[in-house]
Amino acid sequence: MGSISVDAVSAGNKHIVCQYEEKTASFGNFLTGRDPLSYSLPIFLLQISLISITSQAIEFCLRPLGQSSIVAHILGGVLFGPSLLGTQDLFSKIIFPARSIMNLEICASLGIMFFLFALGVRQDCTMMIRPGRQAAAIGLSAMFGTLASTMTLVAVLIKYVSMDETLKFALPFIALSQSLTAFANTACLLTELNMSSTNLGRIAIAATMLCDFIGLTLIAVTFGIIQSQHQPETAMKMILSAILLVLTMVFGVGPIIRKIARTVPPNRTLPGSYVHFCVIGTLLVGLTSEVIGQHFIGPLVFGLLVPDGQPLGDPIVAKLDYPVGRFLYPTFLTTSGLKTNFFTIHPKSLWIIAVIIFCSCTFKVASVVIISRFLGIKVHDSVIIGLVMNAKGISELVMFNILRNNRVLRDQEFALSVGSVVVVTAIITPLIKILYDPTKNSAPLKRRTIQHMKKNSELRILVCIKNQENVPTMINILEASNATEKSPILVIAVTLHDTEGQTTPMLVAHRPAQMLQPTNSRSDNIIKALHQYEKCHENCVTLQAFSAISQTNTANDDICRLALDQSATIIILPFHRSWEIDGSVRSENRSIQNLNLQVMNKAPCSVGILIDKGILISGTLSIMNNNQSNYRIGVLYIGGSDDAESLSYGARMGRHLNVNLTVTRFLFLGCDTSRERRQDNLMIEEVRQANMENQNFIYQEKVVKDGVGLAAALRDLGKQFNLLIVGKNHQESEILTSLGAWSECPELGVVGDLLAASDFDGTASVLVVQQQKIQGPKLKKRMRKPVVVSDAIDNDPLVNPN
Repeated sequence: MGSISVDAVSAGNKHIVCQYEEKTASFGNFLTGRDPLSYSLPIFLLQISLISITSQAIEFCLRPLGQSSIVAHILGGVLFGPSLLGTQDLFSKIIFPARSIMNLEICASLGIMFFLFALGVRQDCTMMIRPGRQAAAIGLSAMFGTLASTMTLVAVLIKYVSMDETLKFALPFIALSQSLTAFANTACLLTELNMSSTNLGRIAIAATMLCDFIGLTLIAVTFGIIQSQHQPETAMKMILSAILLVLTMVFGVGPIIRKIARTVPPNRTLPGSYVHFCVIGTLLVGLTSEVIGQHFIGPLVFGLLVPDGQPLGDPIVAKLDYPVGRFLYPTFLTTSGLKTNFFTIHPKSLWIIAVIIFCSCTFKVASVVIISRFLGIKVHDSVIIGLVMNAKGISELVMFNILRNNRVLRDQEFALSVGSVVVVTAIITPLIKILYDPTKNSAPLKRRTIQHMKKNSELRILVCIKNQENVPTMINILEASNATEKSPILVIAVTLHDTEGQTTPMLVAHRPAQMLQPTNSRSDNIIKALHQYEKCHENCVTLQAFSAISQTNTANDDICRLALDQSATIIILPFHRSWEIDGSVRSENRSIQNLNLQVMNKAPCSVGILIDKGILISGTLSIMNNNQSNYRIGVLYIGGSDDAESLSYGARMGRHLNVNLTVTRFLFLGCDTSRERRQDNLMIEEVRQANMENQNFIYQEKVVKDGVGLAAALRDLGKQFNLLIVGKNHQESEILTSLGAWSECPELGVVGDLLAASDFDGTASVLVVQQQKIQGPKLKKRMRKPVVVSDAIDNDPLVNPN
């Protein structure tokens, strides 16, 4: 009892290590003079702690170089492996002895099993089967072009270059691994580079999903042949058993999962029973996969069958993210490094593998570039897609470990293969960062503002809606925007769906027929309400509906790209606070606040943030109902381009029959009449002249001498209107500077922050407007042009380039 028996049995190079079960926990034996590291649990905890600390330290050091986290985790294992510190007795015999590696590898294998399950949940199966014309052409050409070229190169090298027999046997399998493109690698790389929601990222992901579908089939066949020891009958049985497993899960388990998913209570925390079902199911299908010799195929297929998104997929992945993604998955990467011995590599073998790796990466990029010429994709963009599809990572490491366990890869070939993952990833990650400029495609090339649009041109409004409670106020704003046959409105509605588990961001377009289908989902209820607004103005309002399914911190890419593609004039975003009916703040969503800041920084048009306080008004006032009292809108004008934009929007609203418009101009006591003041006078005068016959238009001026007076005036106005419109930034003033020191929400500016403060008792909703940002002093000067309601903009090339 209490001793470890190690029997070195002659079985080739292998040693059979036997460890007694009662040697698991030490029970405080350190106090009795016994070595706690001779027990499994203490040494396992020491290994995990040491690996985690070292990997995080390496990742921190490599971050300035633009390196991926996978490189850090593998290097952390290499550091303690036989290539470096593993040659010291302290690490090879005390911290990482042979008897402890089995426990570490079991933990790593369990992590990979759940990682692949979570990966399957994240994938959109329809993109694997119907990836689209561009993605299908790129994926097929990249995969089969690289496979044919690399296999031809391998055949030439084997025939004309002398090499080790083990390397000669392993070369075709290494070439096959280089030809495959795994979704896991691409998704992880794009997430780290913040490219998941870009056009290039979407094409790469869709192409990779198709490649993954074909690659999984090839891998299943290859493993069946390898493990059958080249016996055709056995290989056929293993392949047929894998096919039977997949079909059984698709047609047997799939309907059960979908039925269970329909029973998940909406808008509630996912009950633990559903999590238990997924965990137990992953373990059972993992066991079945091991029994038939198809490692990890079962958990991946099981994950694909679980519906992604809400209400089941996202919560499941969110619960698994930390223990799997932060603990078990890095352990597998580290154990791969621990088994890597670079001293076994022969220099000649090194250059042979280097030639194959370099040529395969080049072939893949070349294949993408060539096929992209026929798809209308620029060479620069196609090179980036090709580099992304060269991403190496977890999928290759899983394959290399299985090949090593089956003696296809020996120590030298395994070290070369793991080294290729590190080298390729270390090169392409910073290279993509250098070549890819995320601001290039979102830079505004012409004016997209309400101030500078022609009087009777189409107003394009992109509205982002997070909650159903914001719909009545948003519809009132759309209605007040005064759609007419001469000046119609295009509403681009985007419902925001925050998802923690969705690796692949999606922007889903809703067809008109879908808007009319009965459903109880939050997104469709919002879209149906907007569709009713469209029906009330059949000849002058057009609705285009989308759903942005992504993490909130990356949704800004979808919004800005959609605004650019649809030539939006203004984007209206939700505020991150919501109110209770008694006026207290109900909740704050900081991710929405970050989204608003990101959109305002790079939007290709003007931006507005809607502070919705409609719930504070007893009874919902609808401007569309002619029998109700007029909708009272107030424009607060201090000066500057943002106030000019808010004034232009308010002037358009003032032409609506059911709108009472009041323009309040604040004058600071003691300020001189500057050039900006003269421009402001011209704008105000033009609006007043345009509303000479409008009985519902009021213009007033208020003189304030300090911040206290301005705050008091704002409180009075906050109780008189249904909606206040104000610019984000204003002309410089000591009064505003002193108030800005207490600002809580920088995205709102000084005045907007006062109106949105939790202690502000006004009931008016607020729309804070920022005019489109254009870089360059000359263009900024032209943006200040005093045009509000005239057609004098016709000859401006920034607006009408044709």
